[in-house]
Amino acid sequence: MTEFLRVLTDNWSLFADGFSNTVQLFLYSAVGSLVLGTLLGAFRVSPIPALRWFGATYVNIVRNTPLTLVFAFLVFAVPKLDVNIDYFPSACIALTVYTAAFVCEVVRSGVNTVAPGQAEAARAIGMTFDQVLGQVILPQAVRAMVPPLMSVMIAMLKNTTIAAGFSVLEAGAIPAYMSERGEPQFIVLIWITIGFLILITPLVLLQRSLERKWAVSR
Repeated sequence: MTEFLRVLTDNWSLFADGFSNTVQLFLYSAVGSLVLGTLLGAFRVSPIPALRWFGATYVNIVRNTPLTLVFAFLVFAVPKLDVNIDYFPSACIALTVYTAAFVCEVVRSGVNTVAPGQAEAARAIGMTFDQVLGQVILPQAVRAMVPPLMSVMIAMLKNTTIAAGFSVLEAGAIPAYMSERGEPQFIVLIWITIGFLILITPLVLLQRSLERKWAVSR
C-alpha cells in the first residue's frame, strides 16, 4: 500500500496536469460537439433537401472514420495547407468534429420520438421551422435524448486519451512519462483508471438523476 500511494504522491504534479488537460479537453469538446451536433441534427430533420443531404453525408463519413485518422488529419495534414494550429486546439477540434456526428444522431432520434401532430399543430398557427424545432420539438425530445447523449459524452471523455499520441499531455500520456521515471506501470494504470472513474461517476449520477426526475414527471 505504501508503494501504491508513493507512485501518486511522488508524481502528483504529473497526474494533476494530465487530468487537468483531460478535463479541459472534455469540456471544450463537449460544448463544441453539442452545438455542432444539434445544428447537424436540425439539418437531418430539415424540410430543405440540401440540408438533409449535408447532415446525412457528414454523419456517414465522420462516424465511419476512425477517430485516430481525424486527429492525424488535423495534426499532420492541416499544417501542410499553411494552417498552423497548436496540438491542444487540434485535439479539441478533432473530438468535436467526431463526437458531433454521434450527437447529431441522438438529436435526430429524439426528435423522431415526438408525435408528428405536435409539429403540424405548430405549423398550423404560423410558426416557422426554427420556431417549431426550438420551441416545440426539442424541449419535448430532451427527455428521450439524455440517456444516449450522456453515453456519447462518457465515450468522448474516454476518447480524450487518443490525444496522448499527438503530443498532448493528458491522462493517456501519463504512462509514457512514468515509464521514463522507472515507475511501476501496473500501479500507474490503476491510478489512471481511478482518475477516470472519478470523472465519469458524476456524469452517470447526473444521467440517473435526470431519468428518475423525468420518469416521475411523466
